Amino acid sequence: MADFPAPATTAVLLAAGAGTRLGRGPKALLPFRGRTLVEVLADVLSDGGCREVVVVLGAGAQAVRASTDLHQHAVVENPAWPSGMGSSLRLGLASARPGDHVLVALVDQPGLTPDTVGRLVRAHRPGRVTAAAYPDAAGELRRGHPLLLDASLRSDAADSAAGDAGARHFLQAHPELIDLVDCSAPPGSGQSGGEDLDTPDQLHLLG
Repeated sequence: MADFPAPATTAVLLAAGAGTRLGRGPKALLPFRGRTLVEVLADVLSDGGCREVVVVLGAGAQAVRASTDLHQHAVVENPAWPSGMGSSLRLGLASARPGDHVLVALVDQPGLTPDTVGRLVRAHRPGRVTAAAYPDAAGELRRGHPLLLDASLRSDAADSAAGDAGARHFLQAHPELIDLVDCSAPPGSGQSGGEDLDTPDQLHLLG
């Protein structure tokens, strides 16, 4: 029997939100490392081993396009972004290369590194969901983002995405499929590596 190459991984970067709670406009345009958050994170995903990055825009999409250089990545716009993350996830999964695993990342996670992305890609097992995990206050690992959906699970994950839940309904229905990978940041870095940038008191995460 012939051996076929394992599927590669396409990243989907969800960057469609309006950033209402943060009050600074779309998070994609937040200044970060001399560029914008969406530019830096798209490159992080590529540097971590994803062969293509699909950036899903929504709120302020034209402003994001005009203010960023994303020419090395695939950019799609979700006109239904006000309905919640679910519609952006469905669009991202549909736009990823057919047959690829899909690594789903959020634009409001400035602590994401190529090392984290690489850990997930290397740890992934066929037919599984590989999720980054970070320690809570008690030191126990809790599932976070990014997460890597096996190519065989893309359709089911998309079908379950609704409202602002993203992949949550699918993950809650199939806990037996989830492998957690410890993606804690190195001691002394000042971050756990998994914080989401949601409110003004978290702007320090931009460094």
